[in-house]
Amino acid sequence: MKIKTLLLFSALTGAVSMHSQDKNKTIMNPFFETYTTPYQVPPFDLIKNEHFKPAILEGIKKQEAEINSIVSNKEKPTFDNTVLAMENSGKLLARVSTVFYNLNSANTNEEIQAIAKELAPKLSAHNDNIYLNDALFKRVKVVWDNQKNFKLNKEQAKILENLYKNFVRSGANLSEENKKRLREINSEMAVATLKYGQNILAETNSYELVISDKKDLSGLPNELIETAAADAKSKGKAGKWVFTLSNSSVMPFLQYSSNRKLRQEIWNAYQMRANNGNDKDNKSLAIKIANLRGEKARLLGYATHADYVLEKSMAKNPETANKLLNDLWIPALNMANKEAADIQKMMQKEGINEPVQPYDWRYYTEKIRKERFDLDEQEMKPYFSLEKTREGVFTVCKNLYGLQFKQLNNVPKYHEDVTVWEVTEANGSHVGILYMDFHPRTSKRGGAWMTSYRTQKMENGKRVAPVVSIVCNFTKPTENAPALLTFDEVSTFFHEFGHALHGLLSNVTYESVAGTSVPRDFVELPSQIMENWAAEPEVMKMYAKHYKTGEIIPDALIEKMQKAGTFDQGFVTTEYLAASILDMAYHTQKADITSDAETFEKEAMNKINLPSTIIPRYRSTYFNHIFAGGYSAGYYSYIWSGVLDTDAFEVFKINGLFNSDYAKSFRKNVLEKGGTEDPMELYKSFRGAEPSVEPLLRKRGLDQVK
Repeated sequence: MKIKTLLLFSALTGAVSMHSQDKNKTIMNPFFETYTTPYQVPPFDLIKNEHFKPAILEGIKKQEAEINSIVSNKEKPTFDNTVLAMENSGKLLARVSTVFYNLNSANTNEEIQAIAKELAPKLSAHNDNIYLNDALFKRVKVVWDNQKNFKLNKEQAKILENLYKNFVRSGANLSEENKKRLREINSEMAVATLKYGQNILAETNSYELVISDKKDLSGLPNELIETAAADAKSKGKAGKWVFTLSNSSVMPFLQYSSNRKLRQEIWNAYQMRANNGNDKDNKSLAIKIANLRGEKARLLGYATHADYVLEKSMAKNPETANKLLNDLWIPALNMANKEAADIQKMMQKEGINEPVQPYDWRYYTEKIRKERFDLDEQEMKPYFSLEKTREGVFTVCKNLYGLQFKQLNNVPKYHEDVTVWEVTEANGSHVGILYMDFHPRTSKRGGAWMTSYRTQKMENGKRVAPVVSIVCNFTKPTENAPALLTFDEVSTFFHEFGHALHGLLSNVTYESVAGTSVPRDFVELPSQIMENWAAEPEVMKMYAKHYKTGEIIPDALIEKMQKAGTFDQGFVTTEYLAASILDMAYHTQKADITSDAETFEKEAMNKINLPSTIIPRYRSTYFNHIFAGGYSAGYYSYIWSGVLDTDAFEVFKINGLFNSDYAKSFRKNVLEKGGTEDPMELYKSFRGAEPSVEPLLRKRGLDQVK
């Protein structure tokens, strides 16, 4: 997942000298000083919670002055004095906000969360003050209407187009009355989305399954038991075992625990997050956010929020996105029903005559996988240590793009678990800095994502190198073993690294179109195509080495993995599509939703005949992607990009996994270009044609299902 901090400005470096007052003590605020760190990364070792608020408020003040300067300019509006001036505004605010919101996701605390809640309406108002400024819009419109006179290149034309449309899409053409209401909506949404995400983190952290009796650990892998014992000890419960709602804990528990009652208990806690009628309940917030978005879209002249969002996507409209989802739904559902029938038979063999429940699925799927393919995930994990997987990712990047990676120990970092790497070209020239943060903790939200601390741009003819980060929640090492990954976690590592490459290899002039600043349904192409290399036998032998013996993964095991490649794809695809369809249901409403979130979700899922054995990958109360993460009306983008990535990877399958010509082409036409051109044109420049859906169907085994 790619998370881009939603800033209102360009993340340029720059500084003024200033001190903040705290209880009569003068404290140097590092945000007000030029970064003197290696590679000018954020000075995490100096940054304190008390630095954020004064720096953000000063950043707002400075950008207001910069905007006023643009508006008051007596010269005729030009690209340089209006568009470029706006592109270059907000330097201080950007550099502070980038750090602040990234830490709020990856290493938060109550103080940071309180600051975020306090400042959300202020930042929303600041954004509105820019995009609802009539005088500013008039200047931008003059440049837009007369762009032929300015002899703009492609990239300049693109940032002008983006800026003009951002004004229109932000309400610049609305009446004063409607502008007032729009400001109210934006302020309410800023607070509501923030609260939604905070509630999920709190609910996830609040639950523990504490096991005291060793017999209740039956079926669980040793490393999971060791991790649970270590977690218990750290929580003052030595001699017991603690399992949490972190994916690296709850998912293997559901997969291996032979205790059906305990599986049900932890599953219910997982799927009822933020749905417990307490002060962390998200049911009303989900409806509120969806309705506010709908009202905003209608104010702006769009039928629905989805129409508003998808105008800027490859899909262009909800009908196109829904068509893809619906075309895939029936074959996925048919396969899932066959898989459910297989589970039912195995349960009956074991004397369980009850219907299949969601908490049965992962447990019996694993048993069937072992029975059908002689494949046990625990047999695979010793070959997928985090360290060796990282080396594998590096090797793929070296073979494709000539990149080299050097660990840095002299660079400040925001948590002791984080590692920092310099990325260079084959000739040693600097590309960028990469932070990697792999393990779960209570200060980090769930999931996996990539983000940026500094976005690439050109300044005075020189490339300003990016600083990017990938954040995951992989299984922790134990006293007896390093961090061992499931193959799903291996795929996640490759996925997020694909996003990182998109940010690192960016080579554009203007920051606002750099790296991952592309439509949501295109941003997942670089990430998802990387996953393909992880599963290739040639590549797997580069990194899949037994953590004890160093033995390369045997051909027989790879063969079993390949034979099982489409196994359980009915379930995986169905739960994903269900969540995508739920997202579209919330955001294609033409009037306010009057039902509660549970009823709305149930009705939406009944319409597509989602079986009771499966729930959406994310339910309404913990669907962070769409209610707090920037993917509203956009969760379909993973499958849309799935069409792109499988079609694109065919080139490498046919011509060689590390074909240098195609690697150069993908880098030049996709990774380096950011959002400088229409994404379909960029794709066709690489592939030579628009993508076909057939490779995706084959990859998932859905081409065989009727």
